[in-house]
Amino acid sequence: MIRDNQKVLNRIHVLLDAMLIAGSYILAWYIKFELLSSADDVTIGHHSMETYFSLLYYIIPGYLVIYYLCNLYISKRYSSVEREIFNVLKANVLGIGVIIVIMYIRKLTDFSRAMMFYFFLLSTFSTVMERQVIRKILRTIRKRGYNLKHVVLVGYSRAAESYIDRILENPQWGYVVCGVLDDHIPAGTEYRGVKVLGRIANLDVILPENKLDEIGITLSLQDYDRLEELVRQCEKAGVHTKFIPDYNSVISSNPYIEDLTGLSVVNIRYVPLTNTINMLIKRIMDFIGSLILIILFSPVMLISALMIKLTDGGKVIFKQERVGLHNRTFMMYKFRSMREQKDEEEKEGWTRKGDPRITGIGRFLRKTSLDELPQLFNVLVGQMSLVGPRPERPQFVEKFKEEIPGYMIKHQVRPGMTGWAQIKGFRGDTSIRRRIECDLYYIENWTLMMDIKILFLTLFKGFINKNAY
Repeated sequence: MIRDNQKVLNRIHVLLDAMLIAGSYILAWYIKFELLSSADDVTIGHHSMETYFSLLYYIIPGYLVIYYLCNLYISKRYSSVEREIFNVLKANVLGIGVIIVIMYIRKLTDFSRAMMFYFFLLSTFSTVMERQVIRKILRTIRKRGYNLKHVVLVGYSRAAESYIDRILENPQWGYVVCGVLDDHIPAGTEYRGVKVLGRIANLDVILPENKLDEIGITLSLQDYDRLEELVRQCEKAGVHTKFIPDYNSVISSNPYIEDLTGLSVVNIRYVPLTNTINMLIKRIMDFIGSLILIILFSPVMLISALMIKLTDGGKVIFKQERVGLHNRTFMMYKFRSMREQKDEEEKEGWTRKGDPRITGIGRFLRKTSLDELPQLFNVLVGQMSLVGPRPERPQFVEKFKEEIPGYMIKHQVRPGMTGWAQIKGFRGDTSIRRRIECDLYYIENWTLMMDIKILFLTLFKGFINKNAY
């Protein structure tokens, strides 16, 4: 019998959410009209308590529908805490937004906005806390060996090993891999304590016993001709079936599927910033942000320019060709931190520790990243973004695209002044491969909140560059 408690948990969630929504609303009314009441509240002729509370008949079911649409009732075995908090916040913002719109349409001008604000804060906080408590309880139970899901994998492959690795590393998920079936690996072979039980034909014996919660199909690429047959066999037995593909080296961990009138088309890599709305939002933030930062840092830039001119003479701004969005080149601006060189010298390579080409003031500018400030003008005109993968010179792009898988994907978005790789410490003379891994993670997981987080962290640990020479 399949031991799936998700429906029971969802019913508990719905009931608890309804109680929390009602409790938050009632408490918000109490705070506004009892704890913080004033003479003005009496004179403006606000609605009666019965009128306010009668709205709960609409608010509670409305919020529950919004919670469902915002994926707050999916299984918590895999979902992250951050994602769930984001979904709760999104749902409550949407909920309070709908209430405000209805008030505006119905012209309920004497309905307390302050109370609605208290309701928003209380419902968001209580819902987040409720879910974290439930998550903690469930994970504790699963770690102790209860509420487990038992899985058999069909096919021994890299995907099977990766799946076993993740299950063993996350006991709080509550999964137990009972074994693997495969026609190419001898029975008794073990991987991290999980044995090959026999051939795939043994499914005919295992499925009728009805003791499994899930079947994971982890066939190797050469056996994909059997995929349709196995899916039909598992579903005929009523067992929940998952497909764990063996092509993660080709397809990213976050692909997306398009439906072409019934034909599923798998896009190899999901890049949120190819969406027009996302692009527009990011560009607006870049334009406004760069304009504000140029004004704020103008005294710093003026002092830096004067110091370069007074201590070294020559040009203040250094221009260098870089590769940007869609592989197009542009001239990136920096404060000059090295002695003026011929083009042939400049193309020799990266700076080295103790590089004699670096000027005295230049060393300070590079260490504090103040030499990067002129790139705000690159951002202003749309050649760069405040946040994104760092742009590289054309000669190095040609070199790295042959050596590092996925390197050119970074050019599907605008390059940035700072990025995920930079706040993770991969700046200057650090691993290019690790830097690209960070860039790809950013590209595939971009959100506006992620950009804000990166900018915030850059303020605290992104300016001082320990790897700058």
